[in-house]
Amino acid sequence: MLPSKICFETNEKPFRSKSVSILLTMTKLGIPKELNDRRVGMVPAVATKLLKSGVSISIENNAGVEAGFDDASYPEEVTAESRANILSNSDIIITVHPIPKSEWGSINPKAILISLFQPYADQAISGELKEKGFTAFSLDMIPRTTIAQSMDVLSSMAAIAGYKAVLKAAELLPRYFPMMITAAGSVKPSKVLVLGAGVAGLQAIATAKRLGAMVEAFDVRKAAKEEVQSLGAKFIEIEGAKDDVGAGGYAVAQSEDFIKRQQAEVQSRASKSDVIITTAQVRGRKAPTLLPADTVRKMKPGSVIIDLASSTGGNCELSKDGELVLVNGVQILGNSNLAADMPQDASLLFSNNVNNFVQLMIKEGELNIDFTNEILKSSCITNEAEG
Repeated sequence: MLPSKICFETNEKPFRSKSVSILLTMTKLGIPKELNDRRVGMVPAVATKLLKSGVSISIENNAGVEAGFDDASYPEEVTAESRANILSNSDIIITVHPIPKSEWGSINPKAILISLFQPYADQAISGELKEKGFTAFSLDMIPRTTIAQSMDVLSSMAAIAGYKAVLKAAELLPRYFPMMITAAGSVKPSKVLVLGAGVAGLQAIATAKRLGAMVEAFDVRKAAKEEVQSLGAKFIEIEGAKDDVGAGGYAVAQSEDFIKRQQAEVQSRASKSDVIITTAQVRGRKAPTLLPADTVRKMKPGSVIIDLASSTGGNCELSKDGELVLVNGVQILGNSNLAADMPQDASLLFSNNVNNFVQLMIKEGELNIDFTNEILKSSCITNEAEG
């Protein structure tokens, strides 16, 4: 039993805990196979690092195959087991996506679960985990601070998504990205508009520039201006934006007047763009609509929109999550999970983030969860010791 009683239950900040330490002896760290995702929660190179910390590791049979890592590629100390054994016998279970609730009854009730639970999107998840008696850490709740950068799974996956979004756009676009001068004539460079200059947006800007496109970007955060310009893109500035430096890298809700002026400016730019990549999200709320239907209908036939915010309602009014739709000759791809399309590197970065996170818990071969550590305290969404 865990000796402490910790309360996370408040309406405004349901994820805080008291400064209490939990001591356990870790016997097994388990990596189940992801369902409907080609990524894996631990790659061989990172498993080697974790083994040096005195943990034992088991991975579900063929869990890493779709990411390019077969069972034989893992260190010989890592055992390949059935899913049933992984769930029932592991002390810590690491996954990219949470284990389906239909399998919760098969999990060791004293297991510590580490995953992307997204409690801001799923308001009930903390209570449901608590009811089952699990201790759970949500990787998307890790503070987006300098000290936690090496554990920031959201940034790692967002960078991949931004890169992949440009490649998807280039594949769909019926023309070149760069300027081309040939014997048959000259081709003008494509115009790319990036809406939202966070991690995904900046990576999209850098990738589009490397492909030779003309790039401009918009973001409500003033701090984004220098970053955008440093990548060689033009920054679209609209006065009167509400800026919140404490928003953890997310956009914040804006006034109606600002939104109207923003939409007017975006519509003007969009009508001249060949590609638009949207990345803007407000944590815990529906994504802001940056591309209304009438704006899309003013775009040139053959243009492409990649909506990375489609899972939270979309920045484009006409996007559908997980689908490619065609409107007046404009192709709109809604996909918030593009990182999964690069499973090998995505798994590597995810594993490195998780390794750095788990190392905070391990002291001399034992699991020592110290809630005076801000990173652990912030990311723990429920604890078995709550009773």
